[in-house]
Amino acid sequence: MRPQREVRSGIDYEALFAVTPSPYMVLGPDLVIVDVNEAACRVTGRAREDLLGRYLFDAFPENPADPEAEGVRNLHASLQWVLRSKQPHTMAPQKYDIPVADRPGIFEERWWSAINTPVLGADGQVEWIIHRGEDVTAFILSQSRPRDDGVPSDAEAMEVELYARARELQRLNDELHRAHARERQIAVTLQEAMLRSPHLARHQDIAVRYLPAVGSLNVCGDWYEVVDLPESRFALAVGDVVGHGLEAAAVMGMLRSALSASIRAVHNPARALDILGLYARDVEDALATTVIQAVIDPRARRITYSSAGHPPPALLHQDGTYDLLDQATDPPLGARPEPVPHAQATLDYIPGDTLVLYTDGLIERRGEDIDTGLQRLTETLARHPRYSPQRLADALLTHLGVSSGARDDIALIVLRL
Repeated sequence: MRPQREVRSGIDYEALFAVTPSPYMVLGPDLVIVDVNEAACRVTGRAREDLLGRYLFDAFPENPADPEAEGVRNLHASLQWVLRSKQPHTMAPQKYDIPVADRPGIFEERWWSAINTPVLGADGQVEWIIHRGEDVTAFILSQSRPRDDGVPSDAEAMEVELYARARELQRLNDELHRAHARERQIAVTLQEAMLRSPHLARHQDIAVRYLPAVGSLNVCGDWYEVVDLPESRFALAVGDVVGHGLEAAAVMGMLRSALSASIRAVHNPARALDILGLYARDVEDALATTVIQAVIDPRARRITYSSAGHPPPALLHQDGTYDLLDQATDPPLGARPEPVPHAQATLDYIPGDTLVLYTDGLIERRGEDIDTGLQRLTETLARHPRYSPQRLADALLTHLGVSSGARDDIALIVLRL
């Protein structure tokens, strides 16, 4: 058996980075250059001090003399994809001219083969992007120069073919991205129409967030709703249809409308869920939907709520303590063979308390017990009891590692009572 080598400790990775022969830049999520190695300085002809702290596309702008230049657009799209997906992205060879350091306004033709790799922080968010850009200018330009005998070698022919294929792949990818962008815009318009809540604008102390699952078309089966009721009361609801995409969004739209109409008619959370449960039995793919409906009475300072299989909302007090609204929980819609009236409970609050309603995508993680995610949520709430609703909503998404999206859809309501 070959003896194992002793693993050395105390390796100076900063020194290794500095002398690595491939050109590397380290970018922040805002695409500001935070570090470069010696190879990157050599290949770009720039001093390290000239690059550090600069926005990438200020340091390396588009060549104004090239009307067909698209290097900035392609690189920016790649970096944004890395930030959203948290996955590496390999780019096809790109023409990206760079400024000549000592000749203002003059650009030098350059071709690059680039890979952008995310580095995730402890919170699961992209903390840095490592940009490796190999200069392939000499190879690309050599393909346009004929040999003395006019006949390329087999190796040269293969290189040309590989390059041509890479460029064709890039063209097809660009077309796919444009098509996806059009579909996404249609989906966004549809979802915004389905989630429109006219009464929400009347409540300045309510923050809402909506994040579709990563990789979706920006449509999902989660929803939120705010409805004003007589005698200064108002209702909040969040729900979650099983599945993702347009099918789940269509079911969501029907259930959301039905619940919105029901709470306006009966003003009673449990009774509204009874009506919704009956309706869901006649809607394909609506069964197993979870939802919670709450009615806020500012005069009585009381929350009345009912849940159909939904994760419990949290009532955060100003001293950092909290209560979970978990005393009126029934199975998801349609889970019982025969309809049974939903349970209902009440909880008093103090002005300044904060009510948080959410869907399970905020706290659930694959391979992890949901109680662990719920504990993570309440610990985050306890650290920020006096944040404004908008700030608290953003803090929850950030500290729970889903500010860029998650595997599941997320709907969130934060209300300062």
